[in-house]
Order: sequence, then C-alpha cells, then structure tokens
Amino acid sequence: MPTERSKLVKKLDKIFSIYIRIRKTDDSGYGNCFTCGANHHWKEVDAGHFMSRACINTRWEPKNVQFQCKRCNGFRSGEQFLFSQMLDLVYGEGTAEMLLEESRITAKFSILHIKELIKHYLNLVEEEKRDRSME
Repeated sequence: MPTERSKLVKKLDKIFSIYIRIRKTDDSGYGNCFTCGANHHWKEVDAGHFMSRACINTRWEPKNVQFQCKRCNGFRSGEQFLFSQMLDLVYGEGTAEMLLEESRITAKFSILHIKELIKHYLNLVEEEKRDRSME
C-alpha cells in the first residue's frame, strides 16, 4: 500500500513535469527540445533530467530538468553530454558541474517540504497557463 509520502512524491513529479514542459513554450504550447531543438507540443515531450530522478536533491531542480523530446530523452538516453553543454550555454559555465555536485548530496525531503513544493509548482503552472491562455 502506497504511503502518504510516496503519493505526495508522485503528485509532485506530475505537476513538476507539467511545469517543466510548459514553461518555455509559445502561446500555442509549442517549444524546442533542449538538446536537439526539434519543435513539439508540450503534451508530446518529456521532462528530461540531466542528473537522474534517483538523485533526490536535484530531482525537482528546474535547471536540472528541461523540455526534451522523446527521441532525445528516451531513445538517446537523455543526450547527457549535449545536455551538459546546453546547461552551461543557457545558465552559465559550470552549471552542469554544479548540478552534478548537488546531485551527490544525500537528501530526504520532509512531507511538509514536498507539500510546499507541490503548492509552489501548482501556482507556477497556473501562472504559465494563464499567461498563454492554455487550458
């Protein structure tokens, strides 16, 4: 039977994924894959992680997770090297290294912190959708 914590993590993963996939789209809901540049609708892509979701400390870090097509994220294993280059290009030199270091820190988020993150990302999703007149 799923615990309260596991249910909350699943809910946070879902809302965070929506946020990541819509935050850099146009008013029609289309955006470009972070690694190959292909244009897709936000409902057709993944929230691709640079450092694996298993690394809890960076799991919900927006710089670590980007709009990524299924080809790059799934069939090309996330294009991690190209992903790291793009991170440094977009966010500044050393960003990929910083995320790597942060991912190595052992973390356990409290239930309260997970609830706060859910609320935070729900608000961001609502803002993004409102800004683009999305449903």
